[in-house]
Amino acid sequence: MPDDRLIVALDVPNVITGLELVKQLDTSVSFYKIGLGMLTSGGLALANELKAEYGKRIFLDMKLFDISTTIEAAVKGISKFDIDFLTVHGDPSVVAAAKNGAADSNLKILAVTILTSLDRQDLDDSLIKDGEVIDLVSERASRAFEAGADGVIASPQESRAIRKLSNSRNKLIVTPGIRPKGAESGDQKRVSTPFEAILNGANHIVVGRPIVAAENKRLAAEKILEEIKSV
Repeated sequence: MPDDRLIVALDVPNVITGLELVKQLDTSVSFYKIGLGMLTSGGLALANELKAEYGKRIFLDMKLFDISTTIEAAVKGISKFDIDFLTVHGDPSVVAAAKNGAADSNLKILAVTILTSLDRQDLDDSLIKDGEVIDLVSERASRAFEAGADGVIASPQESRAIRKLSNSRNKLIVTPGIRPKGAESGDQKRVSTPFEAILNGANHIVVGRPIVAAENKRLAAEKILEEIKSV
C-alpha cells in the first residue's frame, strides 16, 4: 500500500497533463490534490476518473468562503462526488455550514487557518489583528475545531503548536509549504522539510513543485516518501 501521508498537488495546466503525471508516478502515490487552477480545466472530471479508474484518494482544495447558506449548498453538491478532503476558510460560521453540507457523507472538511504564502507583513496589509502568526494560526485552528472541522491546513512551522491544543485530538493536520532540503521556497514563506512536518504532528504533507518540476518525478516522490518513513 502506498503511503498516503504524501499528497501530490496537481498544479498543472490541464487534465491531460495531470493524468500524465499520475501515470508517471504510478503506484508510488495514492493521494492527489486538485486546486482552483485545475478546477476550471476539468478538475472535477479528473477527480472522478482518478477515483473510479485509478483508485486514488482526492483532496479538493477550493478554500470556499461565502455566506452560510451558499457554503452549505456548495458542499452538499460536492459531497455527492467521492471526494476525501475539501478545504474551506477557517471562519467558524463557514466551517459549521460546510459540515452541515457534508452530512451523511465521508467528506472531511479541512479549515484553512492562514495561507502559507503569507507572513506578518501580509497580515498587516490585510488589517488582520496584531500577534505572532503561530499564535493566530493556533487560535483559528482551535475555533475551527470547535465549529466541527475534521482538520486544518497549516504550515509545518505551526503543526506542533496545533497538536498541543486540547481540542486537536483525532483531528487532521495537512501541511502545504513542504520543500525538501535544497529546494527553492517559491511563493511560500512558511516552509519546512517533509521530515520536520511529520515530526511536528502533520498527518499529511502536500508537495507540488518539487515533484511536478522534477526531471524524474517518480524518483522525486519516492525520495520524499523515504524521508517521511524515516521519522
